Amino acid sequence: MNNNDRVEIGLQASVEGFANEHITAGILMKRYKNVSLVDLPLSPYDIIIVFKRGKGEDIIRAQVKTAKKTVKFTGGTRGGADRFYKSDVKVYRQSTKTADVVIGIEPDKNENKFNLYFIPTILIEALNQDSIFINKIVELKDNYEILEKCKDKSYVEKFCRKYSILKT
Repeated sequence: MNNNDRVEIGLQASVEGFANEHITAGILMKRYKNVSLVDLPLSPYDIIIVFKRGKGEDIIRAQVKTAKKTVKFTGGTRGGADRFYKSDVKVYRQSTKTADVVIGIEPDKNENKFNLYFIPTILIEALNQDSIFINKIVELKDNYEILEKCKDKSYVEKFCRKYSILKT
């Protein structure tokens, strides 16, 4: 593979990542309305979702990851066209300190339908790993209840144990 091929692959990966953030935001916006992309280049999350809770609001911070066979839980690395750029940013695993949920977006073969896998960072901390195969988290696919309750540790752990995503 020559350098031009690598550049083209990198550019395509970069475009795909940005497009998937927009697609995810659009899907969520149609359902929840108060959704926005985050335009902060150093932010560990890509989207915020604002829920009305009684008289207040609850903000969910979401990181979007393209899902092929796995969903990666790490950040801080460069992707796409900039993947060879070396910065002072350190690789980190998503946690409750950096985001509330990682959303894996999986396009079908024709890219005209998308599945969303909602993986609470509470679960990521409990799993203590950098990625997961999507066939291990089928119950999280398009599961909007888990998204809405992603900060509820008791609910997340009980749900994930019920479906053997988390071991007892």
